[in-house]
Amino acid sequence: MKVLDLQCPHGHGFEGWFGSEDDFQSQLARGLVECPVCGDTSVTKKLSAPRLNLGASVPAESKPREVAAVDPQLQAAWMKMVRHVLANTEDVGGRFAEEARRIHYGEAAERNIRGQASREETESLLEEGIPVMPLPIPKALKEPLQ
Repeated sequence: MKVLDLQCPHGHGFEGWFGSEDDFQSQLARGLVECPVCGDTSVTKKLSAPRLNLGASVPAESKPREVAAVDPQLQAAWMKMVRHVLANTEDVGGRFAEEARRIHYGEAAERNIRGQASREETESLLEEGIPVMPLPIPKALKEPLQ
């Protein structure tokens, strides 16, 4: 088993477990390795050294430093907020812009919704005075666990 420290272009760090380096490279090439926070598949390996337990502690100045690391507490708070949104909204999918307009103009019952909208649709909604906010949700959270 190979445990790798991975990172997406947005600085989200996470761990991946693979059978071998070839297994990691194969899954990466097929787009199967994605950031659990933002869903980006442009994942890279972070530099890491094998851990050797020789019984002596390593001096603090020789320990590797993290570059562009995201605060784990901030990442956990973001995930908590995303889970709250998922639990308290109705997923209307690709009908988001249409349904947001219907709610805004009183043609549908007022409720919290989420879904997908293009950049143009989002800009149009904002121009009409309909408050919307993009929220990237990782694929793993959109689907039920099996």
